[in-house]
Amino acid sequence: MRINEVEQAVGITKKNIRFYEQQGLLKPSRSAENGYRNYTEEDVAILHRIKLLRKLLIPIDEIRKLQENQLSLSDCLERHMIYLSHEEKNLAIIDQMCGRMREQESDLASLNAILYLTEMKQIEKEGMRFLNVEIQDTKKKKAGPWIATIVMMIFMGLLMAIFIWGEMEDPLPIGLFMAILCIPVVVMIGVLAALRQRLKEIEKGEEYEASKY
Repeated sequence: MRINEVEQAVGITKKNIRFYEQQGLLKPSRSAENGYRNYTEEDVAILHRIKLLRKLLIPIDEIRKLQENQLSLSDCLERHMIYLSHEEKNLAIIDQMCGRMREQESDLASLNAILYLTEMKQIEKEGMRFLNVEIQDTKKKKAGPWIATIVMMIFMGLLMAIFIWGEMEDPLPIGLFMAILCIPVVVMIGVLAALRQRLKEIEKGEEYEASKY
């Protein structure tokens, strides 16, 4: 079965299917002749289960633990229900605050932000969370690509410095030297382009598309 057929059968995008493969949740076989992925009925069943759990807001890490038998479905759902109960209380507090702001504040210019922020800070000390967890997770995901990019840029910079030092010690034909020097420059440009693309994928990745199921 090809990925287009799986997309229609499960009702999720090819992008998400590949995302789940990257996360190790799906491991389709590959054709020995052309290297194309071959999806089976079991792969489709796995994707249906993933789709269900993601619609219930079960995190990717939890699904991975379920697949690896590190966590039972019962324990997973119980933990998730506790989390949802906590979130429900948080949302109730937010709802109350929004209601008071609607009644007490006439417009944005007169909004006493410091007053409400002080109140929120006190509530957060008691365990309340106002920030969206998915936004925090996105920031964590961005750290990896940034670190890899910085390391690669430093490495390429050092390589360029070595080339220039070598040229000063034992000059090469200018054309050859420029061609060699262009290699790390091209790599750096490619790394920056890859970083930009990766950050876009994180911003509009599986978490965003899951809401469209």
